[in-house]
This record gives sequence, C-alpha cells and structure tokens, in this order.
Amino acid sequence: MYRFPSGGAKAYIAALILLALVVSWLGFLGSSPQLARDFEECVEQAQAKAPSTDGRGALMTECNARFAGRRKAGGGYTYYDFMQNRSFDIAGPNPTAEERKQIDREYMSFLDAQRREAVSAELARKQNERLQAEFERKQNEQLQADRESVRQPVGPPMVLTPRNTPSAKQPVDRSKSTPCEDGSLTCNWAKLSAVVRNAFASSSKTKP
Repeated sequence: MYRFPSGGAKAYIAALILLALVVSWLGFLGSSPQLARDFEECVEQAQAKAPSTDGRGALMTECNARFAGRRKAGGGYTYYDFMQNRSFDIAGPNPTAEERKQIDREYMSFLDAQRREAVSAELARKQNERLQAEFERKQNEQLQADRESVRQPVGPPMVLTPRNTPSAKQPVDRSKSTPCEDGSLTCNWAKLSAVVRNAFASSSKTKP
C-alpha cells in the first residue's frame, strides 16, 4: 500500500478540496446569469437557475446592478432617472456615455426649473403676506375711526320750521265760497238778504 510522506496526506486532501471548490465555482458561474443580454433576460435566468429564494434575490440584485435600462414593448430600452422622476429612451440595456451626458444636462435643467419654481413660490408668499398686512391695517384704521365717531358728543336736536306759515286766518266770504243753486229756497233767501242789506246801505249813504 502506498503511503504518503510526512504531511503529504494533508497536502493531497487540501488539493482535492481546492479542486472541488474550483469546480463548484465554475459550475456556479455557468448557472449564474453572466451571459444575459439585458435585465429581463438576466431575471429569467436567475428565476430558472437559482436554487433558493435567497440565491434568487442575490441574482436579482446583480441583474439590477448590471443593467440600468429596461426593455420596451415596441423595441429599444428606457432608463428611469428617479432624481428627475422621468424616463429616457436609450439605445441599449445601459446608457452610453453620450446618453449619460444628455441625461445629466436634462437633470441640470430640471434643477434650474425647480429653483425658479421655488423662487416664484417664495415671492408669491411674500406678496400675499404684504397684501394681508395692508388689509388688516386698513381694517384697524376703519375700526378706530368708527370708535372715535361714537365717542363724539351729540349736538342739540334739530328744529324743523316750515317756510310758509299763515299768520292769521283770513275771513272767508261764504257768499262767494258757498255755491248757490238756482231755484232753491236757501239760495233765494240768500239773494233776498243781500238785496235788503244793499238797500239799507245805500239809503244810509244818501241821508244828509
């Protein structure tokens, strides 16, 4: 029987273990989604070859790190930038250097627009505060004026005098004001009385 020299058995066992680890690692590489073309294919391989849920989660994380783009239904890829909350169309599964520059330029424009909106909102808020303060000031002035007018003393009562007031009642000529109907007893009596008075008046004037 062959015997290993001193320490040879341990070295042989270590070599076998190392060989087994290399074979296992190569097998794992063959089973991992290293040759996937894009994110969707990488996910399909991970779901098909992962031995456990934990292993599948690790492979999904790797797929997400390798591929930034997502496949579109009509062809091509899209890249979602969470900083701008918008998507960009890209040619491949990952943005190219030029596409990265374009996305960065769009992000700078996005920040500038956000800054302008913030400045406009601040100006509008200050304007509203000034208008509100001016409105309250005018209300306080009006209230103070109303209080001052209430505190002023009340003057004497106003006497209203009519413009045309008759000084004395004028005598009323009943003979002129009272209508007389022809043929009535009252009218004939009035006429007779007037004739008698006139006769006496004329006779008294003719006496020496």
